[in-house]
Formats: sequence, C-alpha cells, structure tokens
Amino acid sequence: MLTSYEQDYRRSLEQPELFWSEQAKAIEWFAWPEKIMEKDANGVVRWFGGGKLNTAWLALDRHVEAGRGDQVALIYDSPVTNTVARITYRELTERVAKVAGGLLALDVVQGDRVIIYMPMVPEAVIAMLACARIGAVHSVVFGGFAARELAMRIDDASPRVILSASCGIEFQSVIAYKPLLDEAIRIAKHKPEACVVLQREMLEAPLIGSREHDWAEWEAAAKYAPWVALDALDPLYILYTSGTTGRPKGVLRDQGGHAVALNYSMAAIYGTDVGDVYWAASDVGWVVGHSYIVYGPLIKGCTTLLFEGKPVRTPDAGTFWRVLAEHRVKTFFVAPTAFRAIRKEDPHCELMRNHDLSALEYLFVAGERLDPPTYQWLNEVLEVPVIDHWWQTETGWPICSNMVGYGLVETRPGSPTFPVPGYDLKILDEDGKVVAAGQDGNVVVKEPLPPGSLPTVWGDHDRFVESYWTRYPGYYLTGDGGYRDEDGYVYIMGRVDDVMNVAGHRLSTGQMEEVVADHPAVAECAVVGIRDPDKGQVPLGLVLLKDGVNIEQSTLEEELIQMVRGDVGAFANFRKVCVVPRLPKTRSGKILRQVLRQMIDGDPYKVPSTIDDPAILEEVASVLLDLGVMEVNE
Repeated sequence: MLTSYEQDYRRSLEQPELFWSEQAKAIEWFAWPEKIMEKDANGVVRWFGGGKLNTAWLALDRHVEAGRGDQVALIYDSPVTNTVARITYRELTERVAKVAGGLLALDVVQGDRVIIYMPMVPEAVIAMLACARIGAVHSVVFGGFAARELAMRIDDASPRVILSASCGIEFQSVIAYKPLLDEAIRIAKHKPEACVVLQREMLEAPLIGSREHDWAEWEAAAKYAPWVALDALDPLYILYTSGTTGRPKGVLRDQGGHAVALNYSMAAIYGTDVGDVYWAASDVGWVVGHSYIVYGPLIKGCTTLLFEGKPVRTPDAGTFWRVLAEHRVKTFFVAPTAFRAIRKEDPHCELMRNHDLSALEYLFVAGERLDPPTYQWLNEVLEVPVIDHWWQTETGWPICSNMVGYGLVETRPGSPTFPVPGYDLKILDEDGKVVAAGQDGNVVVKEPLPPGSLPTVWGDHDRFVESYWTRYPGYYLTGDGGYRDEDGYVYIMGRVDDVMNVAGHRLSTGQMEEVVADHPAVAECAVVGIRDPDKGQVPLGLVLLKDGVNIEQSTLEEELIQMVRGDVGAFANFRKVCVVPRLPKTRSGKILRQVLRQMIDGDPYKVPSTIDDPAILEEVASVLLDLGVMEVNE
C-alpha cells in the first residue's frame, strides 16, 4: 500500500527490509522468502533469498487463472508491415508454453543461456517469456547488431541456443539478419548447438544443416512445457551494456527483486493498474524493452504495446498520435529524441489534430536528458503531465521520477524530480564529500541498491566491483554528473565524460545545450568540449536546423554566442557553432558526444556497435573539416 512519498522514501532507507517486505506481498510467491535482505558471498546485498516464484507465471498464467484470459495482453502494431494484431493473455500463455517446450526439445535446461536476436515481433516477447518459464537465462541482442558484436556476446554468454529471425525492417529497408548471425557464429569461439529462425515473408533465409530450425515448424511440433519454480536469486536475464574498455558488460538480473521492483513501479511511478494500456516506445533489445514492454506491464496485468516502426517516416510524423489514439494508451514512455524528430518535421503538430488522445493521462520520457525546450514544447502540444525520469540498464527501473502513484508534485524543467524509494542518492565531489545544493558533482547511490538492480556482471564480478564500487567505496557510481537544488530536486547533466573543464571552470555540456536548443532555428543540438591549448577545453556547438529555416551560419553563431554568454557566462568561452546535417546517435537515441570529442581532438576512438548509422560521423567530419574545426588525421 502506498502512503506518502516522503514517508515511504524515508522508510525505504531506514527500514529497507520492512519496506520491501511489504512490496513483496503484492506479488504471488510459491514460497515466501526465507530472507528479505542479506549479503551474499561477494558481500553484495541480495533480496528475497529462498523465495520461490516464476516470472513468466506472474506475467501470464496467474492472470488466466484469475479469469482474465480473454483480456488483451499484447498489441502488436507494425506500420512497416501494415499489421496490427491483438494477443490475449490465454493465447500468449499457450504460445509461450509451446516455445518453452521447443527449447526443452533442444535440450535447454534451467540455467542454460539463450540468445534472442530478433526484431520487434511478438515472437521476441514470446521467446523471452519462454526462457523465463523454464528457468533458462535469456540475453536479448538488439536485432541487426554487427556480426562481431554479436560474436562477442555469444562468447561471453555461451548460449546453448540462439533464437533469431530472417530479417528486420528499418523504415523501407529490409535488413537481413541471417548473414549476420552466420558470420557471428563463424568468428565466435563458442558454437551454439542450435539456431531457430523465424521466417518473415519479406525475406526468407536459407537454413543450413541439422543445427538450424524453422520457427513455425519447431513451435508447431513442440509440447506444452510447465513452469518451473525458481529461487528469487536465480538469474532471469543478461543484458549487455557498453563498457569503457570496448568489451560489453553483461548486466545480470535476478528473478525475485526484479519482479517485486517492476510490480511496485507500475503503480507507484507510472500510475497503471490491471487492464490499462501501457506503451513504451523502445525496443526489446534495450532495458526499457525488458522492463516496460515485457515484464513490468504483464506482471501488473496491463495491456502492453509492441511497436515496430519509427516516430517519423512510418509513414510520417503522425504515427505516434495514431497509435496512441487507436489503442487508447493511458501511459506513454518514450525517449526525448523521438519527439525532437517529430518536432523537426511537424513543429506545430498538424498531424495530431485528427487523433483523439483523450485516453492518454501521462507522458514519461527517459533514455537521455530531457532538454527544457523539448519539455516546453511537449507541454504546449499535450494536455497531460510530461514526466522526466532517469534510470540505467544497471538499475533496471527508475532511480528518480515524479511518482504518479503518490500524487504528482511540481515539475521543474531539466529535472527528473526526486529519488525513488530505495535509492539513497548523493552528489559527491572528487574527494567523496557531499556537495552543497546547486553544486555539480558525481551522482552516486549509497548501498544497498534496491531490489531489481544488478548484483554482478555476468562471469566477471571483479569488473562489477571495479566499474561501480571502487571510485567511492560503499557507493554505486552511476557515471553521471549532476546536482540537487535547494529543494532537493535532482538534475542529471549527463555523463561525467561530458563535463568540460574550461580554464578551471567545470561546466556541463547539458547546461549549454539547454541554451542552444532554445534558439528558434535549432531543432536539435549537441555541445562537446574540445581540446584547446590555452584553456584546456572549449565548447563546440553542433546544431541541426528546423526544416524550412534559412539562416546564415555566421548569424546563427553570433546569436548563440550571445545567448550562452547571457545565460551561462562569458567564462564558458562558447565561440564556435557548426550546422551539421545529422547528429551521431545510438539506436536508443543517445548522442555520441564522447566519440565526437575524440574524433575532433584527433584521439583514437571506437565507433560503438549501437550507432544508428556510421555514415553520420563521416558527414559531420566533412563539415568540421570544411569549417577548419578539425584537421585531417593521418
């Protein structure tokens, strides 16, 4: 039961066992936990040890047994294939049980790993839940990842089986997955025992030898598999996130804490209940897809939406409004970059006018910093609360948010409001001391991390300690910088690597991006700190112009210089602006500021596998070379 935010937050820090025991009672256990909270052999706090449950049963069978089998569990909306399908809880449970039986027929047993390398199709969700049903550990790899990156994950996870598809679709392009899969297996040291391929009609893939199976035939021949009672500390999935070494880190998620945290978050943060339609416009290859396309909404008994498309060009910048209206979405979760793309093509939301959005009650944004201009635009075009919140792959659910379930408080542009219960958030300086209100520092969370957070890195606990716990012993290092204002509101200003040191002044790129993005000609921007022989670093603004805007670069540059000088100060030394055709981003929408900085400075850099389009870097480099911002590096 939710009381008040202040009371629950205080209890979660002062009496964590009591608080999380109460939240654990909101899900159904086959056996109640023996220990709510204890440290494991590595000294890591673990939650609900000895408790028995099954995540897939919580997400599916439980609702069927409660009489909600005919409720729609999953809406599949694919504008790229002109398909809309609705799958009930009963239908989804039956398919998951069949696919789980297919995995058993391939000798997959509890604890075995299964890699899922698929596009946004129902079978990807079914595959995840089928693994959870039998206690196999799934690792979803974003569909279309390069062969080398997939091979690295194959070697790290050593899967017994890989579940894949013949192709994915990006706008109008068909992306063949099978050649990428074949090459990844060829170069990987570990060889899976079997591959199952979902054949899509727009491009079928040749199957080679007895190791490869056609999905439709494999599923049809399978027997229904029963669910397995699992311990709360058993692993549910591995999800790889980028590491500073270039080698991905396998974030491990366990069963019990994950289920309790997500179930709590659906009501407390997102304001949803049984039967509500919830849409997270992400991909199952990312943590948002795991937590809030698949597990969170289904555990809660919502209807979740699986969208195969883009915010623009599928077919236009009105597709989000169409989906929201057609499916009567109550809570919508999306990255700010999606709305910047919509705003660029349809700044006055002409395409929204013919859609009834009366069912929409809350808009949540995360995945990158919500810049105030985008926040203000969303507030102008939508008559619902725009709620910024912040979290990470490692935590699995939000660290900071304005929490619907407790009653919304005042929103402040640029802030994800307050820490969520369970997260004892601090801002520390370089010496590990808590900074004063308004002062920038490193954002950390005091141990213990709440349920749902990672307990280790798959196969490399030393790396877990080194990456997250060594810099400030007793504190989880988020890697983000930020501050809290005098009222306790949290402001996340970006990765610590995005902080510049300009003539001794520690300045946030996010702070300047707020100012640059406020210019009426600017659709999107990035500020990076580039090397300067006199001041250490100076900021460089890279901007995209709104469609139809015609302004001289020199005029725009002078106006932006004056805006930054007025809002940030002359000490910021913001003196250079470049208009670029596109900004390099990951597929989840994060701008690759560190890569840009390294490229401009002439330092070695690695193009991440998650980049949306590698050609964008070449386009930006060409502009910067023409303007004399960077030199040709031999």
